[in-house]
Amino acid sequence: MDIQPKFQVVYTQDVRDFLKELDLKVRTKILYNVQKASYSLDPKLFKKLEGQEIWEFRTVYAGMQYRMLAFWDHSSQTIVVATHGFIKKTQKTPQKEIDRANNIRTQYFNHK
Repeated sequence: MDIQPKFQVVYTQDVRDFLKELDLKVRTKILYNVQKASYSLDPKLFKKLEGQEIWEFRTVYAGMQYRMLAFWDHSSQTIVVATHGFIKKTQKTPQKEIDRANNIRTQYFNHK
């Protein structure tokens, strides 16, 4: 029996640039957590932001909180589009990061 992921992740250029800037060990853990989340939908790794259509991939490495915001595209198959990443420095996800993800989401669906 083959276990299939619940969704496929597509990375924007912003995410690729964010990951390139990180240390290899951090990047490896983030990508591992994204893959793990795609099979398990574990809220410790992938969680919907309250009151939003935006989700966040969550990774903690060496005491630092790394986040990649994303949204679902159910139109052709189950795809999650990761919009961008950042290092979280406060308890609450900054509104400017949520706004940025929402803008990318809007552009994505307008161009589709």
